[in-house]
Amino acid sequence: MAAAAAAVSVDEKLEKLRAEVAKFDQIRRVPLPHSTPPLHYENEKAGFISLVSRYLSGEAEQIEWSKIQTPTDEVVVPYDTLASPPEDLEETKKLLDKLVVLKLNGGLGTTMGCTGPKSVIEVRNGFTFLDLIVIQIESLNKKYGCSVPLLLMNSFNTHDDTQKIVEKYSNSNIEIHTFNQSQYPRIVTEDFLPLPSKGKSGKDGWYPPGHGDVFPSLNNSGKLDLLLAQ
Repeated sequence: MAAAAAAVSVDEKLEKLRAEVAKFDQIRRVPLPHSTPPLHYENEKAGFISLVSRYLSGEAEQIEWSKIQTPTDEVVVPYDTLASPPEDLEETKKLLDKLVVLKLNGGLGTTMGCTGPKSVIEVRNGFTFLDLIVIQIESLNKKYGCSVPLLLMNSFNTHDDTQKIVEKYSNSNIEIHTFNQSQYPRIVTEDFLPLPSKGKSGKDGWYPPGHGDVFPSLNNSGKLDLLLAQ
């Protein structure tokens, strides 16, 4: 009986939360191409509800540390066992033309004295993290005559600044793509309502849900289909 009551309570929380989340326009950004209605909107909202549902269903669960093991060499392949690249430069170019460099660019550098994206912190000889990434890919593209693009996953905290920053690379031989990771509302513990529903409409009412969000966000952005079509 108690379990049934708890289950109802969880369902009620989710239903209440779902109704509030449906009102948020902030979650709506870029629709998937040729999508009517724009599925990205609903995908992201459904992703948030799914994440909360997983949390609620596993509140009492604990990690079984005995099951945590070091990955085997079959799972994480040692670098020195990888096959050597082809001696034929044209064959290497064909392989590189299938490559995309993806960097997570959602973090702010506040703990390092930077108010913008962490990637613009100067780290060596006046170059930023992002400068060094671009230089490396430029060198690769020039050496093999390939076209390896750079894909940056921004957050709502870094998107606007990053769009301005990447303009400095407009004359480089790199195609730079950006997309935003999900934007999820913070939840108030007492009544399980989203913070933006209580008037906290600024950035403090929202959070980017971490590195693991890269895969659903990439899929929702439409960038994956765009790159696969090239």
